[in-house]
Amino acid sequence: MTIDKFVELIKQRPYIKRQGRGFLSKRYKMSPDDVVKAKNLANIGKYIPKILIFDIETAPIKAYIWKLWKTDVHLEQIINDWFCIAWSAKWLYDECTMGDVLTPEEIKNEDDKRIMTSLWELINEADIVVSHNGNKFDIPRINSRFIINGLSPTKPYFSVDTCQIARRQFGFSSNKLDALATHFNIPHKLETSFDLWKRCLEGDREALQYMLTYNMKDVTILEEVYLKLRPWIKNHPNMGNLEGSANACANCGSEDISWIPDKFYYTSVGKYPLFRCNKCDAVSRGRKKVNESPGTTSISR
Repeated sequence: MTIDKFVELIKQRPYIKRQGRGFLSKRYKMSPDDVVKAKNLANIGKYIPKILIFDIETAPIKAYIWKLWKTDVHLEQIINDWFCIAWSAKWLYDECTMGDVLTPEEIKNEDDKRIMTSLWELINEADIVVSHNGNKFDIPRINSRFIINGLSPTKPYFSVDTCQIARRQFGFSSNKLDALATHFNIPHKLETSFDLWKRCLEGDREALQYMLTYNMKDVTILEEVYLKLRPWIKNHPNMGNLEGSANACANCGSEDISWIPDKFYYTSVGKYPLFRCNKCDAVSRGRKKVNESPGTTSISR
């Protein structure tokens, strides 16, 4: 592939810029130096947003209780509070899935500072974080562990919660990650039971390693579920704004968009053109009304 063609490919698929030159040179039959040149050319004047897909696994709360159902547990009944056992994450489209898990010694001491620090560093880099039920669970939980472990707030980021999207925009019988994977023909989660959490809390090294593997599998599933849902997400962070491009798909950032003839988006004060992304199929509206200055295809929400 020539450098010019590879530059155009990068513009259509921005995630390619995060992949290694060795991998890309083999895949596209180019020299590593030409890959670097193409990346530099594609980089001029354009920022590629960092999208992090992540998931965490937490320890259960140990408490004294008198009955199994509808039980209120007061603070004085808590024996041990929850903490994080493991996390897993990957940059969108990246070949590498990252993760960290407590050692037997750390879990016995309920010390998750090391793994929360490594997760903090990734979250702090991200422009967008993608999680499943993260707005209600993962994000508040990691923030709790960040402040408890003396970490400062991360820089601001957008959150995309695939569970909330599935619940708000569809009518699936279940919005669990594994249920969505079934609908989309994505391989299922790894098998597990409460015994895994019990063995982890006992410091079982093999169980801790399996917990990390289980967690990493969830992240690879989540990436595929996110990509399946992304064209349907009406309030997705505007990728065009993040990239500094007025002529890009709001959902995926591709500049390969087409005007939809004779179809418009109406508000109480205006009429706007519609565009479809030729990469992800998402539909976005233009920023300027059709009766305003012609010649723009700026994408908005």
